[in-house]
Amino acid sequence: MKATDADGKQGGVLWLVGASSGIGRCLVQQLAATGWRVAASARSVERLDALAAAADAGSVRSYPLDVTDAAAVAATVVRIEQEWGPIEMAILNAGDYEPMPLEQFDAALFRRLMEVNYMGAVHCLDALLPRLRRRRSGQVLLTASVSGYRGLPSAAPYSATKAALINLAEAVQPELASEGVRIRVINPGFVDTPLTRKNRFAMPFLMTAEQAAARIVEKLDSSAFEIAFPRRFVWLLKVLRCLPYRAYFALIRRMART
Repeated sequence: MKATDADGKQGGVLWLVGASSGIGRCLVQQLAATGWRVAASARSVERLDALAAAADAGSVRSYPLDVTDAAAVAATVVRIEQEWGPIEMAILNAGDYEPMPLEQFDAALFRRLMEVNYMGAVHCLDALLPRLRRRRSGQVLLTASVSGYRGLPSAAPYSATKAALINLAEAVQPELASEGVRIRVINPGFVDTPLTRKNRFAMPFLMTAEQAAARIVEKLDSSAFEIAFPRRFVWLLKVLRCLPYRAYFALIRRMART
Protein backbone atom coordinates (compact mmCIF):
# COMPACT_ATOMS: atom_id res chain seq x y z
CA MET A 1 0.00 0.00 0.00
CA LYS A 2 1.32 3.41 -0.97
CA ALA A 3 0.65 6.29 1.40
CA THR A 4 -1.01 9.49 0.23
CA ASP A 5 -1.84 12.69 2.03
CA ALA A 6 -5.17 14.52 1.92
CA ASP A 7 -4.27 16.01 -1.49
CA GLY A 8 -3.42 12.63 -2.98
CA LYS A 9 0.35 13.13 -2.76
CA GLN A 10 2.77 10.58 -1.37
CA GLY A 11 3.57 10.85 2.33
CA GLY A 12 0.46 10.47 4.49
CA VAL A 13 0.90 10.54 8.29
CA LEU A 14 0.51 7.25 10.14
CA TRP A 15 0.70 6.99 13.94
CA LEU A 16 2.00 3.64 15.13
CA VAL A 17 1.77 2.95 18.85
CA GLY A 18 3.82 0.09 20.25
CA ALA A 19 6.59 0.60 17.71
CA SER A 20 9.75 -0.34 19.56
CA SER A 21 9.85 -4.13 19.11
CA GLY A 22 8.17 -7.15 17.57
CA ILE A 23 5.43 -6.58 15.01
CA GLY A 24 5.38 -2.84 15.68
CA ARG A 25 9.04 -2.35 14.86
CA CYS A 26 8.71 -4.31 11.62
CA LEU A 27 5.59 -2.35 10.70
CA VAL A 28 7.45 0.94 11.09
CA GLN A 29 10.17 -0.25 8.73
CA GLN A 30 7.81 -1.66 6.12
CA LEU A 31 5.34 1.24 6.20
CA ALA A 32 8.08 3.84 5.89
CA ALA A 33 9.36 1.93 2.86
CA THR A 34 5.94 2.23 1.18
CA GLY A 35 5.86 6.01 1.55
CA TRP A 36 4.16 6.66 4.87
CA ARG A 37 5.52 9.25 7.25
CA VAL A 38 5.45 7.22 10.45
CA ALA A 39 5.05 8.81 13.87
CA ALA A 40 6.43 6.01 16.06
CA SER A 41 5.40 5.80 19.72
CA ALA A 42 6.47 3.52 22.55
CA ARG A 43 8.02 3.88 25.98
CA SER A 44 11.63 3.24 24.90
CA VAL A 45 13.23 6.48 23.73
CA GLU A 46 16.44 4.70 22.66
CA ARG A 47 14.66 2.14 20.47
CA LEU A 48 12.48 4.77 18.82
CA ASP A 49 15.45 7.01 18.13
CA ALA A 50 17.30 4.06 16.60
CA LEU A 51 14.31 3.31 14.35
CA ALA A 52 14.15 6.92 13.19
CA ALA A 53 17.90 7.07 12.59
CA ALA A 54 17.83 3.88 10.48
CA ALA A 55 14.95 5.05 8.26
CA ASP A 56 15.13 7.23 5.19
CA ALA A 57 15.54 10.87 6.17
CA GLY A 58 12.30 12.28 7.51
CA SER A 59 10.18 9.14 7.07
CA VAL A 60 10.08 8.15 10.77
CA ARG A 61 9.91 10.40 13.81
CA SER A 62 10.11 9.39 17.45
CA TYR A 63 7.25 10.27 19.82
CA PRO A 64 7.95 8.50 23.14
CA LEU A 65 4.79 7.70 25.05
CA ASP A 66 3.30 5.62 27.87
CA VAL A 67 -0.23 4.72 26.74
CA THR A 68 -1.42 4.32 30.32
CA ASP A 69 -1.06 8.12 30.71
CA ALA A 70 -4.17 9.59 29.07
CA ALA A 71 -2.90 13.18 29.24
CA ALA A 72 0.38 12.20 27.57
CA VAL A 73 -1.51 10.38 24.82
CA ALA A 74 -3.64 13.46 24.11
CA ALA A 75 -0.59 15.72 24.07
CA THR A 76 1.22 13.38 21.67
CA VAL A 77 -1.65 13.44 19.16
CA VAL A 78 -1.67 17.25 19.29
CA ARG A 79 2.10 17.36 18.78
CA ILE A 80 2.09 14.96 15.83
CA GLU A 81 -0.60 16.93 14.02
CA GLN A 82 1.08 20.25 14.75
CA GLU A 83 4.43 19.02 13.44
CA TRP A 84 3.33 16.77 10.57
CA GLY A 85 -0.32 17.42 9.76
CA PRO A 86 -3.45 15.28 10.12
CA ILE A 87 -3.09 11.66 11.18
CA GLU A 88 -4.69 9.64 8.39
CA MET A 89 -4.14 6.20 9.87
CA ALA A 90 -3.35 4.88 13.34
CA ILE A 91 -2.26 1.38 14.30
CA LEU A 92 -2.73 0.91 18.05
CA ASN A 93 -0.34 -1.94 18.70
CA ALA A 94 0.91 -1.34 22.26
CA GLY A 95 0.65 -4.52 24.27
CA ASP A 96 1.93 -6.55 27.18
CA TYR A 97 1.73 -10.26 27.90
CA GLU A 98 2.44 -12.65 30.74
CA PRO A 99 1.22 -16.27 30.90
CA MET A 100 -0.72 -17.08 34.07
CA PRO A 101 -1.39 -20.67 35.14
CA LEU A 102 -4.30 -20.94 37.56
CA GLU A 103 -2.01 -21.63 40.54
CA GLN A 104 -0.41 -18.20 39.90
CA PHE A 105 -3.69 -16.26 39.73
CA ASP A 106 -2.80 -12.61 40.24
CA ALA A 107 -5.27 -9.71 40.19
CA ALA A 108 -2.39 -7.25 39.73
CA LEU A 109 -1.47 -8.93 36.43
CA PHE A 110 -5.04 -8.58 35.18
CA ARG A 111 -4.94 -4.89 36.06
CA ARG A 112 -1.56 -4.31 34.42
CA LEU A 113 -2.50 -5.94 31.13
CA MET A 114 -5.88 -4.23 31.06
CA GLU A 115 -4.25 -0.82 31.58
CA VAL A 116 -1.79 -1.33 28.73
CA ASN A 117 -3.65 -3.51 26.23
CA TYR A 118 -7.18 -2.18 26.59
CA MET A 119 -7.17 1.20 28.33
CA GLY A 120 -4.07 2.19 26.36
CA ALA A 121 -6.09 1.78 23.16
CA VAL A 122 -9.05 3.59 24.72
CA HIS A 123 -6.81 6.55 25.59
CA CYS A 124 -5.57 6.68 21.99
CA LEU A 125 -9.11 6.52 20.62
CA ASP A 126 -10.21 9.25 23.01
CA ALA A 127 -7.52 11.54 21.60
CA LEU A 128 -7.94 10.53 17.95
CA LEU A 129 -11.63 10.05 17.27
CA PRO A 130 -12.82 13.66 17.71
CA ARG A 131 -10.28 14.73 15.08
CA LEU A 132 -11.11 11.94 12.64
CA ARG A 133 -14.85 12.45 13.06
CA ARG A 134 -14.50 16.18 12.51
CA ARG A 135 -12.59 15.50 9.28
CA ARG A 136 -14.95 12.63 8.39
CA SER A 137 -12.00 10.50 7.30
CA GLY A 138 -9.27 8.25 8.61
CA GLN A 139 -8.66 4.67 9.68
CA VAL A 140 -7.78 3.14 13.05
CA LEU A 141 -6.61 -0.44 13.52
CA LEU A 142 -6.55 -2.12 16.93
CA THR A 143 -4.10 -4.98 17.39
CA ALA A 144 -6.04 -7.65 19.23
CA SER A 145 -5.35 -11.39 18.84
CA VAL A 146 -6.93 -14.67 17.86
CA SER A 147 -6.73 -15.42 21.59
CA GLY A 148 -9.59 -12.94 21.93
CA TYR A 149 -11.94 -15.33 20.13
CA ARG A 150 -12.34 -17.60 23.14
CA GLY A 151 -10.76 -18.08 26.56
CA LEU A 152 -7.59 -20.17 26.44
CA PRO A 153 -5.75 -21.92 29.32
CA SER A 154 -2.96 -19.90 31.03
CA ALA A 155 -3.93 -16.78 29.07
CA ALA A 156 -6.85 -15.38 31.05
CA PRO A 157 -5.42 -11.87 31.70
CA TYR A 158 -4.21 -11.47 28.11
CA SER A 159 -7.14 -13.06 26.29
CA ALA A 160 -9.61 -10.95 28.24
CA THR A 161 -7.96 -7.73 27.05
CA LYS A 162 -7.96 -8.89 23.43
CA ALA A 163 -11.60 -9.97 23.58
CA ALA A 164 -12.38 -6.52 24.98
CA LEU A 165 -10.61 -4.82 22.06
CA ILE A 166 -12.53 -6.87 19.50
CA ASN A 167 -15.81 -6.11 21.24
CA LEU A 168 -14.95 -2.40 21.45
CA ALA A 169 -14.23 -2.19 17.72
CA GLU A 170 -17.44 -4.07 16.87
CA ALA A 171 -19.46 -1.75 19.09
CA VAL A 172 -18.28 1.54 17.61
CA GLN A 173 -17.83 0.46 13.97
CA PRO A 174 -21.39 1.23 12.73
CA GLU A 175 -21.46 4.79 14.07
CA LEU A 176 -17.93 5.57 12.93
CA ALA A 177 -18.60 4.17 9.45
CA SER A 178 -21.59 6.49 9.10
CA GLU A 179 -19.20 9.39 9.76
CA GLY A 180 -16.57 8.32 7.25
CA VAL A 181 -14.12 6.82 9.79
CA ARG A 182 -12.97 3.19 9.62
CA ILE A 183 -12.11 1.08 12.66
CA ARG A 184 -10.71 -2.41 12.20
CA VAL A 185 -9.07 -5.19 14.21
CA ILE A 186 -5.82 -7.05 13.60
CA ASN A 187 -5.92 -10.59 15.00
CA PRO A 188 -2.54 -12.31 14.66
CA GLY A 189 -1.85 -15.87 15.69
CA PHE A 190 1.45 -16.80 17.34
CA VAL A 191 4.25 -14.45 16.30
CA ASP A 192 7.86 -14.82 17.42
CA THR A 193 8.43 -11.74 19.63
CA PRO A 194 10.05 -11.07 23.02
CA LEU A 195 6.60 -11.44 24.61
CA THR A 196 5.63 -14.80 23.10
CA ARG A 197 9.05 -16.20 23.99
CA LYS A 198 7.71 -16.34 27.55
CA ASN A 199 5.52 -19.28 26.51
CA ARG A 200 6.67 -22.73 27.54
CA PHE A 201 4.79 -24.71 24.90
CA ALA A 202 5.12 -25.34 21.18
CA MET A 203 3.28 -22.53 19.41
CA PRO A 204 1.41 -23.77 16.32
CA PHE A 205 1.76 -21.92 13.00
CA LEU A 206 4.45 -19.66 14.48
CA MET A 207 5.35 -16.68 12.25
CA THR A 208 8.18 -14.19 12.34
CA ALA A 209 7.44 -10.56 13.17
CA GLU A 210 8.51 -9.61 9.65
CA GLN A 211 5.98 -12.03 8.14
CA ALA A 212 3.21 -10.75 10.40
CA ALA A 213 3.95 -7.12 9.53
CA ALA A 214 3.92 -7.95 5.82
CA ARG A 215 0.46 -9.56 6.17
CA ILE A 216 -0.84 -6.41 7.85
CA VAL A 217 0.66 -4.01 5.30
CA GLU A 218 -0.74 -6.14 2.48
CA LYS A 219 -4.29 -5.84 3.89
CA LEU A 220 -4.37 -2.14 4.80
CA ASP A 221 -6.31 -1.37 1.62
CA SER A 222 -8.77 -4.20 2.20
CA SER A 223 -12.41 -3.42 2.94
CA ALA A 224 -12.54 -6.21 5.55
CA PHE A 225 -13.19 -5.34 9.19
CA GLU A 226 -10.68 -7.95 10.38
CA ILE A 227 -7.10 -8.70 9.38
CA ALA A 228 -6.40 -12.19 10.77
CA PHE A 229 -3.61 -14.69 10.12
CA PRO A 230 -2.34 -17.33 9.60
CA ARG A 231 -5.45 -18.51 7.79
CA ARG A 232 -5.52 -22.16 8.88
CA PHE A 233 -5.03 -21.28 12.54
CA VAL A 234 -7.66 -18.54 12.36
CA TRP A 235 -10.26 -20.89 10.92
CA LEU A 236 -9.45 -23.56 13.50
CA LEU A 237 -10.05 -21.10 16.34
CA LYS A 238 -13.19 -19.72 14.72
CA VAL A 239 -14.57 -23.26 14.58
CA LEU A 240 -13.75 -23.62 18.29
CA ARG A 241 -15.61 -20.37 18.93
CA CYS A 242 -18.75 -21.88 17.39
CA LEU A 243 -18.69 -25.04 19.51
CA PRO A 244 -21.16 -25.35 22.41
CA TYR A 245 -19.49 -24.97 25.79
CA ARG A 246 -19.65 -28.69 26.69
CA ALA A 247 -17.78 -29.69 23.54
CA TYR A 248 -15.37 -26.77 23.75
CA PHE A 249 -14.35 -27.41 27.37
CA ALA A 250 -13.95 -31.15 26.75
CA LEU A 251 -11.68 -30.47 23.77
CA ILE A 252 -9.60 -27.86 25.60
CA ARG A 253 -9.11 -30.18 28.61
CA ARG A 254 -7.93 -32.91 26.26
CA MET A 255 -5.55 -30.53 24.49
CA ALA A 256 -4.16 -29.27 27.83
CA ARG A 257 -3.27 -32.83 28.85
CA THR A 258 -1.24 -33.52 25.69
